[in-house]
Amino acid sequence: MKHSRIGRVIQILTTLQAGKKYAVSDLSKIFGTSRRTIFRDLKELRTIGIPYHYDTKTGCYAIEPEFFLPPIDLNLQEALSLLLLVHKASNQIQLPFKKSALLAALKIENNMPAKIRQYCNTALRNISTKAGAQAPIRHPGGLDKTFAQLQEAIAKKRKLNIRYHSLFEGTIIDVELCPYHLLYNNRAWYALGRSSLHKSVRTFKLNRIKELKTTDKCFLDGENFDVHDYLGRAWSMIPEGRIYNIKLRFLPKVANNVAEVQWHSTQKVSRNSDGSAIVEFRVDGLGEITWWILGYGDQVQVLAPRALRKRVLQIAKNMIRLNEKI
Repeated sequence: MKHSRIGRVIQILTTLQAGKKYAVSDLSKIFGTSRRTIFRDLKELRTIGIPYHYDTKTGCYAIEPEFFLPPIDLNLQEALSLLLLVHKASNQIQLPFKKSALLAALKIENNMPAKIRQYCNTALRNISTKAGAQAPIRHPGGLDKTFAQLQEAIAKKRKLNIRYHSLFEGTIIDVELCPYHLLYNNRAWYALGRSSLHKSVRTFKLNRIKELKTTDKCFLDGENFDVHDYLGRAWSMIPEGRIYNIKLRFLPKVANNVAEVQWHSTQKVSRNSDGSAIVEFRVDGLGEITWWILGYGDQVQVLAPRALRKRVLQIAKNMIRLNEKI
């Protein structure tokens, strides 16, 4: 839903929860919108599980008051932070069970003191988030189903049979997976676990899982799996088994933007008198950081290691040849 519509749906919810019954024409006048819009908003409430009912005799809608939670004690900052996470930041995250999260937020908001609820509604209208690129979900509800199945398999230590579209192998692969952990990174969800095909721990992007079946087989390992130990000093998701000392020089145009962000736990920054910045990392593997460097185009120099400089140069030359042909 758009941010303005979220606010109106919440207000309709609050109005109906007050105990009085309202016809669509009443709600249309109260919120200054069309009957068609009100019907659409009521449908949204039904979609997320709000149990309102329609009285055929009076032609009015109402919500069962016992459906909601008892009052809870939240201060302004706590309430706003919670609602901001669900209503705004959830646009940035492929949130499993998103409808349930929205319903939970609506329940909580409906039972806030009137002053806090009014403060939050006003504040949320003046706060925006910009959603970045997201990995596509296979079909509506697909993330919820896959996430829940993986979560249950991890809890019960059950092996899974998956059909997976592997970009590395360039084909569909069949894997028996012992799932250890779920991780959200780079705008997508991943399952981490031991792959029977690779004989090691691997990462599997949820939106590339074509089929997923829980087996009756149990696994015993994975109890001590630590996702932070596994990722180690990888730039993002894929450790390659070798540590490199990376040294880059960013030109003045982008130096400040790069230096103000903590890109990696090993990051060190030094500034030069000409406005450029030297940024250093100790990173496991060159593959992932190569593409990050290329994103800065002609505003970055690779000072070390030589292997990384050669890799960036080769890709840059390939880009020139590819685009000169057009």
